[in-house]
Amino acid sequence: MADSAKPLPIILLAGPTASGKTSLAIDLARELGTEIVNADSMQVYRHMDIGAAKPTPEERALAKHHLLDAADPNEPFDAARYLELARPVVEALHRKGKVPLVVGGTGLYMKVLTRGICEGPPADAVLRARISAELKERGLAALRAELEAVDPVLARRIHPNDRQRIVRAVEVFRATGKPLSTWQELHGFQESRYTALKLFLHREREDLYRRIDRRTLRMVEAGLADEVRQLLAMGYGPELKPMQSLGYRQMTDHLLGKIDLEEAVRQIQRDTRHYAKRQITWFRGDLEFRWVDAEKREEIFRVVLEELRRML
Repeated sequence: MADSAKPLPIILLAGPTASGKTSLAIDLARELGTEIVNADSMQVYRHMDIGAAKPTPEERALAKHHLLDAADPNEPFDAARYLELARPVVEALHRKGKVPLVVGGTGLYMKVLTRGICEGPPADAVLRARISAELKERGLAALRAELEAVDPVLARRIHPNDRQRIVRAVEVFRATGKPLSTWQELHGFQESRYTALKLFLHREREDLYRRIDRRTLRMVEAGLADEVRQLLAMGYGPELKPMQSLGYRQMTDHLLGKIDLEEAVRQIQRDTRHYAKRQITWFRGDLEFRWVDAEKREEIFRVVLEELRRML
């Protein structure tokens, strides 16, 4: 029984894509009598189930999940929006006496949830419109090159296809003459709103890559092409940020006749491996995360129960 004067903690369960977070999280949530809060940037979107590796209806029936299907693919959704939605869920679970289990591979979402957010200066509508016009005229690569020149630190952290973050970073520099990474450094992410147990699921690289390759094949067999075809038919075009993500971009290219299915599968597997490497690099930089062997479930459960007893 927790001390009523002591705030309840949260558990962050992170890991690269295909590391086994979903299955472990469900078992852990059932063991702790708690609920899962999604921290995956793709699973927030409606209609994107197979390619986002979203928990199935059967899995969701085993443990309650929050922040799945929270936005349509054409809705802007960023870390600030995630924080706006996630904090009330965490606080509602705390009021019910539950320790929230935050699960996903999007490190930025976990960081802003526990440490607050730095958005930089307010958006400038006139400047944003001008940059958007440049984006159409010059292409994303030109803006990306500008970002690399004025804010190389942030450029290394932003995916080359992430137009929303690239536009915002260029906007901040043009408006203030100061890189967005400098604004973030000044903020320091020092808020530390919750006491958090942070776990990162680790697998040997060869094992993780085999899992990625097998999961890609399962997604294709489960109907990824049909899912993407339906999204396109609903008016969600290839230019949208979610449609540029892993699996969706390559399958769109296949459906548009640019590549055959075999090549789409090869690209998905390759790009997912690269993404997993970036995730590992991100979480390695957060020394508060405790790395645990994804295969040693009993040990993970023991660590969680021991740490919660210490925290409560």
